[in-house]
Amino acid sequence: MKKSILCICCCVFILNFSQAQDNHMGAKHIKVKANWTVSESGTLADGHKIADLSWAANSSVACFPATRNQKFSGNHVFYTTTIPKRSEMFIKVIPKNKNQNFSLYAYEVGMTNNQLPPDLNSCVTCEADFKWDYKRRGKTQDHTREVRLNAINNPYKVVIGVVGAEGLTEGDFTLEIKLNGGEEISYSTPKIEVVKIETKGAVTVTNGNLNTGDVIGDLSWASNSSVACFPSIRNQKFSGNHVLYETTIPKYSEMFVTVIPKNKNQNFSLYAYMVGATNEQLPPNLTSCITCEADFKWDRKWKGKTQDHTRKIRLNAINRPYKVIIGVTGAEGLTEGDFEVKIEIKKR
Repeated sequence: MKKSILCICCCVFILNFSQAQDNHMGAKHIKVKANWTVSESGTLADGHKIADLSWAANSSVACFPATRNQKFSGNHVFYTTTIPKRSEMFIKVIPKNKNQNFSLYAYEVGMTNNQLPPDLNSCVTCEADFKWDYKRRGKTQDHTREVRLNAINNPYKVVIGVVGAEGLTEGDFTLEIKLNGGEEISYSTPKIEVVKIETKGAVTVTNGNLNTGDVIGDLSWASNSSVACFPSIRNQKFSGNHVLYETTIPKYSEMFVTVIPKNKNQNFSLYAYMVGATNEQLPPNLTSCITCEADFKWDRKWKGKTQDHTRKIRLNAINRPYKVIIGVTGAEGLTEGDFEVKIEIKKR
């Protein structure tokens, strides 16, 4: 009986000791700089294996599936850094020996979250890269691994795991962290007078010039999930002057808004959103809306579709009317140019 108790105690001690090893691997902090790449040398020998990889397949983490656990079965070496708001981060591991098989993952958590695998319960996002099991069409892979993260309205702590695949426990490497953006920007308050348009009949046309508007430097409102007008990677398409119009979409109707630049060589963009009749919020102070649609010059061709110099969007209302704010914008910093706005309303 005493031997059984002693055996159980030993097993518990070994289990707790193993978990303690996993929980106290530590993580070296790396300081990054805006629009800069920093490098750090390391070795897998400084890390430890993580026997329980179930955290990675947890739906609140979703880093890599359990079928890929063998890609992360070697030593894990941890690093931490911070991704500032309005920035994207590219993390790359470069093994010194090109024949060694490495893997990589990185996840974002709140600034005060100190959880490390295998005790990670959830994260904002997690990305992983590892050696492919088969070739991918149009893509190639070498011995390096790379992941990308981004932050919009808030900074986050980033935890990076450099890992040996297939049980690899030794091997030197270089870790590179490239940060795009991340600088603190002080924006001036835009001076934009909203022009009210009273729609008359099925089609209403008005003329304008971008020089009557102003630049909206802070475009983070547009990528906010409660607005969802256009992603931050498209901010350059809306970096010129914004001219704002206000109108109303009647209930049981759909509205087509078209902007037609007078100069076909000028690059314009367009957006429009619907809000309640009493909502006075305007960009960059728009916190939410019913819906927002945007159109801009494509970066590549779409199969079966063509695009000219005009921009067009569609809105619709069902049981009630809504206020509509239309933004005619210069792309790529454009601040001057004549245009025509056409508003067409059709009954549903």
